Amino acid sequence: MEKRYRIAQVYGYIVCLVAVIAFLISLASLVGAVFTLSDPLHARGIDGRLDLTSFEAYKMDILTSARADPQSSTPGYVPEDQTLRRMFEAAKADRLQSVKLQTYRSLAVNGLLILVCIALFTTHWIWVRRLGRAEA
Repeated sequence: MEKRYRIAQVYGYIVCLVAVIAFLISLASLVGAVFTLSDPLHARGIDGRLDLTSFEAYKMDILTSARADPQSSTPGYVPEDQTLRRMFEAAKADRLQSVKLQTYRSLAVNGLLILVCIALFTTHWIWVRRLGRAEA
């Protein structure tokens, strides 16, 4: 009878340990997502080759790529500033929407995982404690 309780206790403690590790990893991801949401244009790891932090940086990227692209149908063509400004605003809005969607998804998934970890830890910890009392 004692061996059965030992195996159950080891199982319970392992589940608690895994829940704590998953909780810590999810918490770190959650904090990262909050920081990403605070400044989505400077977020790392987001697709996008063009710098959208300012119009001037965007314009420099466009000018550089226009000079460096020999396969372009109109080599050296650079749109007017008004057109560039509209392109910049559209690209910026798209990037903001994309980053916010990814960040909200990360917040939801990690928040849910944290809740599951708390529930798993709590139920297994209480269960293991009851087993310990029943064994004694």
